[in-house]
Amino acid sequence: VVGKVAVATEREVDQACEAARDAFPAWRDMPGSERRKLLHHFADKIEERADEIALIESMDTGQPIKFMKKAAIRGAANFRFFADKAPEATAGSSSFQEEHTNFTSRSPIGAVGIITPWNTPFMLSTWKIAPALAAGCTVVHKPAELSPMTAMLLAEIAKDAGIPNGVWNTINGFGQVAGKRLSEHPDIKAIALVGSSITGPLIMKQGADTLKRMHLELGGKNPVIVFDDADFDRALDAVVFMIYSLNGERCTSSSRLLVQSGIKDKFLAALAKRVANLQVGHPLDPNTEIGPMIGQVHYDKVNSYFSVAKDDGAETLVGGAPCGSPVNGTEEGYYVEPTLFVEAKNNMRIAQEEIFGPVLTAIEFDAEDEAIKLANDIEFGLAGYIWTNDSGRGMRLARSIEAGMLWVNSENNRNLPSPFGGVKMSGVGRDGGDYSFDFYMETKNVCVALGTHKIPVLGGLS
Repeated sequence: VVGKVAVATEREVDQACEAARDAFPAWRDMPGSERRKLLHHFADKIEERADEIALIESMDTGQPIKFMKKAAIRGAANFRFFADKAPEATAGSSSFQEEHTNFTSRSPIGAVGIITPWNTPFMLSTWKIAPALAAGCTVVHKPAELSPMTAMLLAEIAKDAGIPNGVWNTINGFGQVAGKRLSEHPDIKAIALVGSSITGPLIMKQGADTLKRMHLELGGKNPVIVFDDADFDRALDAVVFMIYSLNGERCTSSSRLLVQSGIKDKFLAALAKRVANLQVGHPLDPNTEIGPMIGQVHYDKVNSYFSVAKDDGAETLVGGAPCGSPVNGTEEGYYVEPTLFVEAKNNMRIAQEEIFGPVLTAIEFDAEDEAIKLANDIEFGLAGYIWTNDSGRGMRLARSIEAGMLWVNSENNRNLPSPFGGVKMSGVGRDGGDYSFDFYMETKNVCVALGTHKIPVLGGLS
């Protein structure tokens, strides 16, 4: 047992929302420069406890410790980035005309609800909460029930860093009670969710009666497209990293490999060797590359696709089965073999559904237009990865693929000011830089007349 948390009742959710509402005016009115200092202090506290955060996150999620140390440092970077933007958060634009001047300003929307997932909860919590606080919003945070421990640590750090009472509130519980009440609560003006494409529409319905603003970052079944002319070794490294790191439990993972026929056999042979060599082990072992799945339900889900692939006619080139514990040689633990399916078709379930594990489905294509069609023939549209040495082709595909984010000749390399988000069933809205402030803030326009324009006269005597 890593730890225990209290399950919030509806009344306790109400109390958290009321606390956020009551704390909002003072936090809103605090100068952005003061919020900047507090949030940088918060980042300092994260860095001081980065090893502790990584340890707890790894134990709570099963993610390898080697990745969680980087995630902890990224959490501090998220706070520093948005802290530096706090002083300018309310800034707008101006438009000068002959007889009028228009200018805009922004103000924080109010108390907001933030619902985060179980896969990399610490980093994703900081990514959502930091811009909300920098904008001047107060927060009610509901972490996933499967991995709540670093959320409690974040709340502890918030208090230690001097965040005022009521500005940051954490509630634990299940979606059916705590999440539902948070989404419905009239004092909550917006909901930012990172979750599945099943949960997203439910949250949207729950917030509809109070016309809540919604930002939904949902699932993906992202293609990585490797053309004959790609840099073979770099493409291979990226394909392996973007599906098998973080246990494959990431929304931006490239879980569909579209490989051009001219290099298919060579590429899949090299890929199979790499997959077979991945180190499955205890998450606290620094050599581990893949740890256990998050829990029994998800473990069963991932395992179910091994028989689905067989029934649909795909070939399992590597893996395709649960594996015993690499720690003690028993059947204990939620470990699955890193898996590579080949000879797959795009209409198979393994190519259409988000498995969310260390499982890659490879599909052959011949020409550029076929690759585009395969990439788009799916309900998701979060990310895509294109590998080619033809820059014109790279740009054509980037324009044609239905996704919120595309990388050409790169893995998922994040630039914090750039927008993050998807289309179709992968979500609504964007994060990053001013895109985050657009969500957490209201924009007001003020029109000032210069006193020279003609006003129509009604009811005057002729």
